[in-house]
Amino acid sequence: MSRAVLQPSQQKLAEKLTILNDRGIGMLTRLYNIKKQGQVWKACGDPKAKPSYLVDKNLESAVKFIVRKFPAIETRNNNQQLAQLQKEKSEILKNLALYYFTFVDVMEFRDHVCELLNTIDVCQVFFDITVNFDLTKNYLDLIITYTTLMIMLSRIEERKAIIGLYNYAHEMSHGTSDREYPRLGQLIVDYENPLKKMMEEFVPHSKSLSDALISLHMVYPRRNLSADQWRNAQLLSLISAPSTMLNPAQSDTMPCEYLSLDAMEKWIVLGFILCHGVLNTDATALNLWKLALQVSSCLSLFRDEVFHIHKAAEDLFVNIRGYNKRINDIRECKESALSHAGSMHRERRKFLRSALKELATVLSDQPGLLGPKALFVFMALSFARDEIIWLLRHADNVQKKNADDFIDKHVAELIFYMEELRAHVRKYGPVMQRYYVQYLSGFDAVVLNELVQNLSVCPEDESIIMSSFVNTMTSLSVKQVEDGEVFDFRGMRLDWFRLQAYTSVSKASLSLADHKELGKMMNTIIFHTKMVDSLVEMLVETSDLSIFCFYSRAFEKMFQQCLELPSQSRYSIAFPLLCTHFMSCTHELCPEEMSDYPRQGITDVMNTATLNERTSALMRHHIGDRSLSLCNMFLDEMAKQARNLITDICTEQCTLSDQLLPKHCAKTISQAVNKKSKKQTGKKGEPEREKPGVESMRKNRLLVTNLDKLHTALSELCFSINYVPNMMVWEHTFTPREYLTSHLEIRFTKSIVGMTMYNQATQEIAKPSELLTSVRSYMTVLQSIENYVQIDITRVFNNVLLQQTQHLDSHGEPTITSLYTNWYLETLLRQVSNGHIAYFPAMKAFVNLPTENELTFNAEEYSDISEMRALSELLGPYGMKFLSESLMWHISSQVAELKKLVVENVEVLTQMRTSFDKPDQMASLFKRLTSVDSVLKRMTIIGVILSFRSLAQEALRDVLSYHIPFLVSSVEDFKDHIPRETDMKVAMNVYELSSAAGLPCEIDPALVVALSSQKSAENWDSLIDTTKRSTQPSSLRINAAVPGSWANSENISPEEEYKIACLLMVFVAVSLPTLASNVMSQYSPAIEGHCNNIHCLAKAINQIAAALFTIHKGSIEDRLKEFLALASSSLLKIGQETDKTTTRNRESVYLLLDMIVQESPFLTMDLLESCFPYVLLRNAYHAVYRQSVTSSA
Repeated sequence: MSRAVLQPSQQKLAEKLTILNDRGIGMLTRLYNIKKQGQVWKACGDPKAKPSYLVDKNLESAVKFIVRKFPAIETRNNNQQLAQLQKEKSEILKNLALYYFTFVDVMEFRDHVCELLNTIDVCQVFFDITVNFDLTKNYLDLIITYTTLMIMLSRIEERKAIIGLYNYAHEMSHGTSDREYPRLGQLIVDYENPLKKMMEEFVPHSKSLSDALISLHMVYPRRNLSADQWRNAQLLSLISAPSTMLNPAQSDTMPCEYLSLDAMEKWIVLGFILCHGVLNTDATALNLWKLALQVSSCLSLFRDEVFHIHKAAEDLFVNIRGYNKRINDIRECKESALSHAGSMHRERRKFLRSALKELATVLSDQPGLLGPKALFVFMALSFARDEIIWLLRHADNVQKKNADDFIDKHVAELIFYMEELRAHVRKYGPVMQRYYVQYLSGFDAVVLNELVQNLSVCPEDESIIMSSFVNTMTSLSVKQVEDGEVFDFRGMRLDWFRLQAYTSVSKASLSLADHKELGKMMNTIIFHTKMVDSLVEMLVETSDLSIFCFYSRAFEKMFQQCLELPSQSRYSIAFPLLCTHFMSCTHELCPEEMSDYPRQGITDVMNTATLNERTSALMRHHIGDRSLSLCNMFLDEMAKQARNLITDICTEQCTLSDQLLPKHCAKTISQAVNKKSKKQTGKKGEPEREKPGVESMRKNRLLVTNLDKLHTALSELCFSINYVPNMMVWEHTFTPREYLTSHLEIRFTKSIVGMTMYNQATQEIAKPSELLTSVRSYMTVLQSIENYVQIDITRVFNNVLLQQTQHLDSHGEPTITSLYTNWYLETLLRQVSNGHIAYFPAMKAFVNLPTENELTFNAEEYSDISEMRALSELLGPYGMKFLSESLMWHISSQVAELKKLVVENVEVLTQMRTSFDKPDQMASLFKRLTSVDSVLKRMTIIGVILSFRSLAQEALRDVLSYHIPFLVSSVEDFKDHIPRETDMKVAMNVYELSSAAGLPCEIDPALVVALSSQKSAENWDSLIDTTKRSTQPSSLRINAAVPGSWANSENISPEEEYKIACLLMVFVAVSLPTLASNVMSQYSPAIEGHCNNIHCLAKAINQIAAALFTIHKGSIEDRLKEFLALASSSLLKIGQETDKTTTRNRESVYLLLDMIVQESPFLTMDLLESCFPYVLLRNAYHAVYRQSVTSSA
């Protein structure tokens, strides 16, 4: 096959354009990073952002000298200044090589581009964007990439220092300059003003370039219409003509319809600057250029690098003779751009929002339309992308006359609909494949075959290529789609690109300029092939918004504006979704941008707090970390916003629930009673208190309450959070719903603790019933969140409420369990021991006693059965168990002190134990006892604590019987049917289970564990094992034994410990008569107890005896019989006393014996009758009741 020397196939124009364009983008990426490193160093002073040799103080003078003399090399007369270089030369060569050879690569790239441009000029290639689209587009792209590269090179301030330093170090190391340095140095000098230099370079290329640009005269104006013109034409509307809805969207210039407007503006503005002569000779060229100057003030060169077109063009033309008209044109266009461009683009965005919404809605309902109307989808994406990029680059880089035109609070909506269209394309890709496979094989192949057959001239090579196209399309079938076959038409598209090059040269046998129908048909076919195998690439081409990665401040500002506007918050998910685009802006020639980042990077990213910190860090981190950081931040802010709205709704609901509390009905009842009795109360004109439910009464539908606004805002934001189940960003999966769940858990935890309103200074706390009401209101609101977002709110409840049953939550913060436990122990029970509060068995509550200093709280409101049930609901079995363990710790402390008192009186008590039937000896021995009052007071405190625990256990049993009645009844049945001969270890396990369910036990397992911790571990390991150490935290078991207590001494034998326990019961028994002399010991039938709480002694004596003699493996029944004998004997003696002071409340104290027997599961009334005549008890009851009647009368 012989051809001329300049045979197009041998020049490989298509291949070179493809390779050079890709390489040019890679070189731009490398230069961009070098430039940005210098900027970051200036902004934040980070030495790591710049080569160390450019900031080394020792090299400062040498660097200044090199830059001043650049590109000349002088090493002889400046030894002093360059001496430091000699020491660092090897390190400089090593560390600056990457920068230096990047500049060398730029120089080589320029050489290849110039060579290719010359070849194209020699071949006299025909360019028309509507015919040979790929060839023209790649040609224009190459010129703009080349121009941008040289502009970017001139913007690197350190270029001379880097190149010069490297070359000096090279000369010192090798004795000669680097071989590329002379040309490279001259390149840097020549391109100080790159556009001026390139205007001279492009004089021979003006014809080809101007032809390519002028071919845009039909495409660019059509793309650059106003919003009103779009609206009148019903652009992008599928429903404007229902009868043609199923017809395929067709155009003679298919690829031009979604061609980037931003790219075309760069082609026109920069292209006509390079071949500016045509502006004076061709009206079409001038009109195109002026139109481009009127719609933008700056162009995006690369990423966030912009080019201010009016100033640059005016500076270039001002020195050219005869260009006054062009300068005036520039100034007029600048004024027009500043005055009208902002409003024009604002209206375009407004139109596109509605157009894309309609398109997305129709396609979601009828995805089959993606086949015939695919062109509309990619046009819509391209149009929207261009408008967003225009706004982004103009918002920060241009002086605006009307700033409102550059602040678009609705841009999130536009981005959201773009993402929705992208999602439709990805989801219904097989639908589109099926449609276009049939289109290619059934229509395109037939039409193309006819066109080829009708060609008057068709050389062999071109014929072979065209035939392969037809054969490839004819062989397609729907079965391939159904079988999931992977299609690849890249070879076919490259062949068409080659064919464009072959048929566009001046002496081609088959000239594409003469067969434009063939070119347009092939462009349509290429679009159809992309619908089959390159949908993802098409989405990147038409809707990639990775540029946001480099406008992080604007990106975050748009996001904040979106969240602040309730009507836009439903579109906020668009911003995290944009982070998935960032991968597409990397390039293989700059691998550091997509290097493997550490997996813990996302954790580090989450800890970045402020905007300034994040912004400075973003410039240093590669794009992967940047996308992860932004995505995490957006999702976190969305979840926080939703959490805050939910919290506000909960607050409103808690306020409404609070109005229904019983305490608020007193005034209403009072008013009703007074109205019935016709009493006038209050002032006239006093406003009547609104009743609960008034807020639900609406006079009209336009009335919107704050709660309505909160629910509306929440539903909008939750739509966004629930929009996608997860998203992939740089191999990391983000789940928006999990962000919300996490924030709800944290806020729910803080809210529960906050609603207790615990004040440590004043010891105030919310009543359990009120807290329970608030928590239930909170939970009701949280449950309603499931109507908006598909999250498992039950998991939130389980995680939070279970943590609240423990002493500390997962963050180490106090819980409601610890707060209420501390309050009941340190406030309520402490006031009981101080005599300000008494336990009233008849009311099953603690009640304030009249004292001089009134308490700040009403004990009954915190300890009656309803409050204790509410407390049990809040704390649950685990929390109530912790409360019990804390109570037992206090009891064990009191018992330890009691044992100390017993040790002090051990000899006297030993004698009294065996002399209870000798009144005279007992009387003399009693006088030798010390700390009698202390023993009774401590036993009373123990009784009070046990009474409170009994209330708590009863409330827990009621709550559990309501929630799990079958389980509680099974546990109760198990406890009630333990055989008496059962081993104590087994019995204690059953008692522990029963106690956890709130059931009363003969032997309290919690008390046994608390008291056994005072016993030597080596003597009691077996019992602790059987009672399961887990019932009490190790720290509590250790602290339960009072430091320094004698009981911890290993010198005390088990026999002596058992003796001490027996003597303790003796001490209490012989001390009871002293209570008769206390004024407060009078029994009150109304409360079924004594005002000084000595009726609690009955519970204390029985429980302590049962626990101690279980620990010491003694007979509980025998020891209680002994106690009853001693107590009866001692009390009978006060019946013989004549001193009224000593016996003033004798009858009230007698009743203690009856209470002890009634409370004990081990004693009977028959046993009491044998020790203490029942007639005395009957008379005592008669006396105290008569005395109470007299007192009340």
